[in-house]
Amino acid sequence: MNRASKDIALCGLLCALAVAVMSLGTLIPAATFCCPVLASAALVLARPRVANRLLWAMYAAIAILSLLLAPDKEAAAVFLALGYYPIVRPVIERKKPLVRWCAKLALFYAAICLVYAALLFVLRPAELVAEFDEMGKIMALALLGLGGVVFVLYDLALGVWERRLATRRKG
Repeated sequence: MNRASKDIALCGLLCALAVAVMSLGTLIPAATFCCPVLASAALVLARPRVANRLLWAMYAAIAILSLLLAPDKEAAAVFLALGYYPIVRPVIERKKPLVRWCAKLALFYAAICLVYAALLFVLRPAELVAEFDEMGKIMALALLGLGGVVFVLYDLALGVWERRLATRRKG
């Protein structure tokens, strides 16, 4: 089997795993935000081995299949908004620290605000609209701020995991 066939097989297997993880989103309420993070791990695992175009194809396949098959559409929308982050992270990492963190947080807040604006004002799922109405504006802003904190922790964890994967591949 040649290299291209192995890469495509790996990507297909990791896509299937990521879609299965995304389908678990309704089992636990917090899984709405955990499942997209775990599904993006498939991209982290594939990134050292395959070309960027295959990573983008994986992201697209996971996002589309999650939107079609996953019972938790909010989790699928969060993956659609931020699932590509492990692909673009190395590009952002090349910048100076202050610019890097500003770019990362701007990316996160723009993506989350866009996806929730689309969910709340365009698609309007009844349970999500009711949840945000009940929550109130101040609580929604606090949740957005906490989301930023969790995103920073996610970014730091990605960095540690990528370094460990790199040293494991070398040694």
